[in-house]
Amino acid sequence: MWDDQFEQLLRKFLPFLAPDEPLESGTALRDLGLDSLGVVELLGNLESTYDVRFLDGALAMENFENPGILWKTVEGLPAGTAA
Repeated sequence: MWDDQFEQLLRKFLPFLAPDEPLESGTALRDLGLDSLGVVELLGNLESTYDVRFLDGALAMENFENPGILWKTVEGLPAGTAA
């Protein structure tokens, strides 16, 4: 699965997810309240937290579909590429 830091960060952008509700891998992030502005903010937070850079191919909205896909995307990004 993902690390605690990822879940804590992601939860900040999911207003429809109760604090005591588990974050499931396949749940649509849009259903939990992630909007387009949230995606942009989340992307910046993920880049700085994990020291990665979302390049063109990783910027596809499909990569922000659910927590499982997003975590796999973050894991697949090369480390140490943030400016």
